[in-house]
Amino acid sequence: MFKKTERNVVSSVPVSLDQPSSEPIRDFDRVRVLFADQLNLARGKYLPWHMAQKGEARFCLGTFAVTYSRALVPAPHSGLLEGLPDMTAVFDPSDLRPGWERGTKIAIADLHFNGDVAPLCGRSALKRAIADWQKHGLTPMVGLEAEAYVFQRGGSGEWIPYDTPGAFVYGTGPFTDPEGLIDEVWSRAIECGLPVESINGEFDPPQFELAMRYSDALSACDDMFLFRQMARELLIRRGFLLSFMPKPLPDLAGTGMHINLSFADKHGKNVFSGATGDRALSNLVKGAIAGLMHHHEALGGILAPTVNSYQRLKPKSLSGYWANWGFDHRSVALRVSAETGAAARIEHRMGDCAASPYFAVAAVLQAARLGFEQGYQLQEPERLDGLEEVGTQRHIAHDLEGALNHLESDSVLVDAIGRPLIENYVSIKRAEAAELEGKSQSEIFNYYAPFI
Repeated sequence: MFKKTERNVVSSVPVSLDQPSSEPIRDFDRVRVLFADQLNLARGKYLPWHMAQKGEARFCLGTFAVTYSRALVPAPHSGLLEGLPDMTAVFDPSDLRPGWERGTKIAIADLHFNGDVAPLCGRSALKRAIADWQKHGLTPMVGLEAEAYVFQRGGSGEWIPYDTPGAFVYGTGPFTDPEGLIDEVWSRAIECGLPVESINGEFDPPQFELAMRYSDALSACDDMFLFRQMARELLIRRGFLLSFMPKPLPDLAGTGMHINLSFADKHGKNVFSGATGDRALSNLVKGAIAGLMHHHEALGGILAPTVNSYQRLKPKSLSGYWANWGFDHRSVALRVSAETGAAARIEHRMGDCAASPYFAVAAVLQAARLGFEQGYQLQEPERLDGLEEVGTQRHIAHDLEGALNHLESDSVLVDAIGRPLIENYVSIKRAEAAELEGKSQSEIFNYYAPFI
């Protein structure tokens, strides 16, 4: 257990004997190098400290040629048909993060190939999107809200919903979490320097909302990537499954990942402050919303990346199905928050946590930028209830294949995000959809549950 929340902390973990006597005392003896792939799996390696000091680890590029079921797919740019060459995960060994395993620090890596940034690296795609906004003197600021269900083993070893008697939306305490699982996740997050904003029971038990603190876009995605992995690993060791599947239980509410977005100027001020009121939207806010509306259908292919995602994305589901936006309206895809001043923001509500946060936020930033730079026309806000009556006919695709078709055909967005990344991703996802064609709800659950 770490004694402080800062990155450079001291604990009671013994130092390994491979450490030279002249080296300062360390509280760890290995580094866990992690990166998010196109399936949002935390790929990685453990390295002893003397190897981690090099700041790199080698991986097979063919990592980007496999589905969840480990089927090999000749996806473009994956190297499967070119001898499966190596790529390099590059990190700064002087900037390690506290880990949640004994004697272990964390390195979040960017991927390089042939001496340059790998085109399939989602984190690098996010960095490009951030840089594109910084050309306008603006730094993207992001807050991510995730939702998840907890499962426990049934009498026959199957996963069944966690028994939470008396749980309700915005529930807290032992009736919502009788085993104290969320308490453990919260405590470990603090020890690891992962900035939790809030945790509470969501609409249908045993569902929880897990929100991370607002930050610059890269830090926000790093934090969510690590928090999700940490929470899932802690609970599985307790015999529980924390599932971020979009719709793990067909008769209960779906689970999403809401992306809250604003921009800071060079002085750190939120430029959305005073610019998000009804009839008082700034040109920046208008452009960002217009871009997200214009590219709505294509964004579905990235933000809703599984077959199961389309069980959640339905009319009357408060999930971002329709291509609409509104002021403090939770039945739309893009909600302009009622909060003002430093907390002013827009909230994109379509995505789910099967998506890599890096890839998802990169896509949202690029769509918003295109709307701002190209001056897309902004449609009228949703004035109807968004459930029984909706002011648009446009909506997300009915299935993953349809969403991928929309994504492929949106060449402007594809080029903005990175065409090789999209080509590889679409190929893998089409193979995944084919694997699950005709499968039952329980078979789909068992396919995704160990990974999402």
